Amino acid sequence: MDAELILFGLRVASAVLIVVFACVIGWLLVRELRAAAAEHQVQRRSFGSLVVMFDVDSKMVPTGKRFPLLPTTSLGRSPTNTIPVDDNFASSVHATITRRSDQWWLEDRRSRNGTTLNGIPVEKPAIITHGDIIGIGKMRYMIELMEN
Repeated sequence: MDAELILFGLRVASAVLIVVFACVIGWLLVRELRAAAAEHQVQRRSFGSLVVMFDVDSKMVPTGKRFPLLPTTSLGRSPTNTIPVDDNFASSVHATITRRSDQWWLEDRRSRNGTTLNGIPVEKPAIITHGDIIGIGKMRYMIELMEN
């Protein structure tokens, strides 16, 4: 009977250890999911927007259509871009806007027809600011940055 009592105690202890192990694994999974969700929220947070513009009598006028500006925003003809550009002169991944060290950068991604910033061709990454106009093909986008 003494051996049976020891075996029963070992079974209970192993069952408790299994439950504790499962609880620790569950707690770690929940913690990781919360951290991933928080990171996703930061990535999806809008830092401003790109406003679609059109030319009326040589003056740029907003269309009312806007896209959120994310820490990494891609523009191009491919639907997988953050901002799909409906223009045959746009490359599949035409340009990117990235936030680095509290500054915004525009970079042409070796597009065939080039990208302009305020009418000037972008040949190397350029710093962009509120009110700048990005040109891709016939499309124009004005940068509206939010205050930090």
